[in-house]
Amino acid sequence: DTISFARGAPSPDLIPVDAVRVATAKALEDDWQTALSYGVGIGHPGLCAWIADRHGISAEQVMTTNGSLEAGAMLFRHLISPGDRVIVERPSYDRTLLLLEQIGVEFVPIDLQDDGIDIDAVEKALELGPVKLAHIIPNFHNPAGCTLSLEKRQRLVTLAAEHGFTIFEDDPYRELPFGEDPPPTMLSMDEADMVIHASSFSKTVSPGVRVGYLAGPREQIAKLARIANENYISPNMLSGSLVLELCRSGVLDDNIAKVKVALQERRDALVDALGRHIPEARFVLPGGGYFLWADLAESRDTVAIAARAKEAGAPFIPGTDFMLSGGQHSLRFSFASVPPENMDEGIARIASCLA
Repeated sequence: DTISFARGAPSPDLIPVDAVRVATAKALEDDWQTALSYGVGIGHPGLCAWIADRHGISAEQVMTTNGSLEAGAMLFRHLISPGDRVIVERPSYDRTLLLLEQIGVEFVPIDLQDDGIDIDAVEKALELGPVKLAHIIPNFHNPAGCTLSLEKRQRLVTLAAEHGFTIFEDDPYRELPFGEDPPPTMLSMDEADMVIHASSFSKTVSPGVRVGYLAGPREQIAKLARIANENYISPNMLSGSLVLELCRSGVLDDNIAKVKVALQERRDALVDALGRHIPEARFVLPGGGYFLWADLAESRDTVAIAARAKEAGAPFIPGTDFMLSGGQHSLRFSFASVPPENMDEGIARIASCLA
């Protein structure tokens, strides 16, 4: 059987199917008029209010979307024009790079360090010309696994205010730490209305519910909600209703607690297996989330290795997919999709492809 490290999705045993079934029935019993009707651009108002309370902001600063990728795509189309300079992390989420490439931006790639983006390099990039937006994944980075330090968050927020660029704080993994909570969001530090925060219930409920959200300045959220209404009327109201039921009932937090334990077991099993089978791998130990990014010897070609690993039944994504250039000796492991008992066999298969 295939043991896949490729897809950033949980294995079926981590999806709370029984809880979702109960929440859906409850939503259709208590909230059916909202759940089964056309909504407005912000989505389910009750869910917006719950998310706002979670962040300590007003409900007018929140809108829900059909997943956080749609949120990002809509924001980019609203804020960015062809030729605008956009800071992206190196490496970064491949789908975000694709969306920005389709718009025709001028990429400003900045290397990641163990504690997140290289802020000194950000400052140097700002000296070379104006930047319109910085895309930042602050917690348990996809694909790099690192977490942005508190000091760097503060410096980024200050730089955004001074130079007038928007920070897109792309944060779907925040709720999944394995130890202490990550530093506060940049949204919570922002006093200049330069941060728009995005997250999702794909990692805490299931990918299939397709419920994400944006939180930010009231004026920006109002404009984006109008765009949403003009394009698709509203996001999926039934999904919003069932997610709200999970949130209000406490089931969401219970599930997050269970998933964090399972994900940490998987991360630890992956690290142990890498030590046994691929000791040359160098990586930042992810403090939560789904992913581990490994650098192999510079002579390695992970594109070629990935092709062999797929044939061996242990696919992974090579580093080149997450970079505008480079990444040939790096790769991303998704440990969320692999139960601990399969981890050693999966890594052994990949190791056999290194010879």
